[in-house]
Amino acid sequence: MLWKCFRCFAEDPQQEISVSKCRDYPWEIYSLKELLHATNNFHNDNKIGEGGFGSVYWGRTTKGVEIAVKRLKAMTAKAEMEFAVEVEILGRVRHKNLLGLRGFYAGGDERLIVYDFMPNHSLITHLHGQLAADCLLDWPRRMNIAVGSAEGLAYLHHEANPHIIHRDIKASNVILDSEFQAKVADFGFAKLIPDGVSHLTTRVKGTLGYLAPEYAMWGKVSESCDVYSFGILLLEIISAKKPLEKLPGGIKRDIVQWAKPYVQKGDFEHIADPRLKGKYDIIQLRKVVVIAMRCADGNPENRPSMLQVVEWLKDSVGRRTKRVQLVKDAASEEDDDDEGDGDITDYEGAEMEKSTKRMVRKETRMR
Repeated sequence: MLWKCFRCFAEDPQQEISVSKCRDYPWEIYSLKELLHATNNFHNDNKIGEGGFGSVYWGRTTKGVEIAVKRLKAMTAKAEMEFAVEVEILGRVRHKNLLGLRGFYAGGDERLIVYDFMPNHSLITHLHGQLAADCLLDWPRRMNIAVGSAEGLAYLHHEANPHIIHRDIKASNVILDSEFQAKVADFGFAKLIPDGVSHLTTRVKGTLGYLAPEYAMWGKVSESCDVYSFGILLLEIISAKKPLEKLPGGIKRDIVQWAKPYVQKGDFEHIADPRLKGKYDIIQLRKVVVIAMRCADGNPENRPSMLQVVEWLKDSVGRRTKRVQLVKDAASEEDDDDEGDGDITDYEGAEMEKSTKRMVRKETRMR
């Protein structure tokens, strides 16, 4: 395991290591002194993010390079494992839509991971945070972020060896570079999937609102769980609605439950973020909403692969002529309030899994 590559540096807390390239991996091993200097001793003014793992700080190296440094808040066995997993995963992957590892420090009670600094922060900052009011994410940018995030996930599921399940796809883990290109980040919960293994059973980790039902209830994790999370993220990108919202009486409603009635009525415009003020391509909107609903299907067997999702998104955003259809389970037509599979999509010409259920196809009207 990659942990062996840097474990030796943690054994001597006083050991200072000059910045150098690891012999086996293309990253830098920083000294604590270098990172303290870069972040002004992890000053609060340099803090750009915070989560359950700890905090992220902006910094500038002596060479003038802007960096982001993740600092684990406590050296528990759990934190140590998440640090090891993230560095292990990041050492394996190289893709334009994944936030790559720049370097790390492991010594004493400090575990620090160094990334390239992304000046446009995380997607959640633009959808729900400090930059939301500025509405910097117009429709083309949102679609570009959706495609980029999907391509990063497709790489993890289908090109990385062994395949990787992220397990924590959400808006705060999509980082935006200077050109608003999406970078999927934070691999602390990721799982490596050996060849021939369709799923694993494990402790549930992730974020409420993004968890696939089979994972949240039974701990069964597979690539399909990431597909579900991506469907929630896609609806969030389109609508700027949070994945979970509290209704009067303390009832919680998820974004799929919110969107489903509008999809059934063909009222797609109501799903779009009002801050866009109608400045979006209506055909793209309808197609992408339907893709999101297919990804967030409650039945994992009905969900597409991320390779299919990338193809569909590119077809939709590129305005290639593909007919989009809503596919409704005949049984669910009898009860619109049923919380089952709901509306899913089909694409003429795209390869789809055959269903043993009788389907009633209703072609959506396109303007």
